[in-house]
Amino acid sequence: MESTGGPYLNTAAVTSPVGIARLLQMTFGCTTFSLVAHQGGFSAAYGTFCMFVWTFCFAITVFIIACEFTHLHSCLSLSWGNFTAAFAMLATLMSITAAVIYPLYFVQVGCYPIGCEVRDFRIAASVFAGLLFVAYATEVFLTRAKPGQVTSYMATISGLLKIVQAFVACIIFGALVNDSQYGKYVATQWCVAVYSFCFVLTVVVVAFSVTGKTALLWFPFERSVVIYTFGAVLLYTSAAVIWPVFCFDSKYGSPRRPGLCAKGKCPWDSQLVIAIFTYVNLLLYVLDLAYSQRIRFVSHL
Repeated sequence: MESTGGPYLNTAAVTSPVGIARLLQMTFGCTTFSLVAHQGGFSAAYGTFCMFVWTFCFAITVFIIACEFTHLHSCLSLSWGNFTAAFAMLATLMSITAAVIYPLYFVQVGCYPIGCEVRDFRIAASVFAGLLFVAYATEVFLTRAKPGQVTSYMATISGLLKIVQAFVACIIFGALVNDSQYGKYVATQWCVAVYSFCFVLTVVVVAFSVTGKTALLWFPFERSVVIYTFGAVLLYTSAAVIWPVFCFDSKYGSPRRPGLCAKGKCPWDSQLVIAIFTYVNLLLYVLDLAYSQRIRFVSHL
């Protein structure tokens, strides 16, 4: 049988620095959710979210390693470089969130009432959750675009910021549905429209980049992204002014947290979270706009 040229297996997928980082991700992820499932335990929405993060990231990491090791990624209708860069950034954000939430809600110093064995398992799971975040952050660091390098868009600072922007928007949406009373004024409804519009367009940009379909568009993708980013800066600037006024000004809302507001079920808390992350996303879009002036878009890597 004649050789089709080249080895059938890509050993660099597991021996390169990025490959080793992914093997560590797989190991730490499996260890974390195994410890939690075996004895650590989880409950409520917070625990379920953490378990979802660890199992989801583990499954996608295994998929990426398998595809690169067997060259199967060349058969997929994806821009593989964009896909892996986007996932690494998303997994970094999700894993650090879980690494903070799980010990915050489930780890305690004393043994009562859960018992010392369960406590120890939860502490161990928290340690490996932190290591999992470090492993994903290492991949982002290793695969990020270097100055002057032609690379996938999602590996650039602007591309990575798109993932962070979408993630921050999800936090805002979570606070909005947690009794934020955003429907009280038309002005705050405008802010929700801003968050939704920018989130949808950011996801669309990521989706086109990951699927490698940007070359099929009838308009210049890179110029459209820069124009959209500039528009998002203006929209988020309006939300950054409007939301605090209609939530914390004494004429419309409350400048201080009401004393009788129940912890975890207080609209003022949700409004504060939204205000904080509105400013965070505004800063991210400003940085995105600055970096997008200096990048070169590549859709086929």
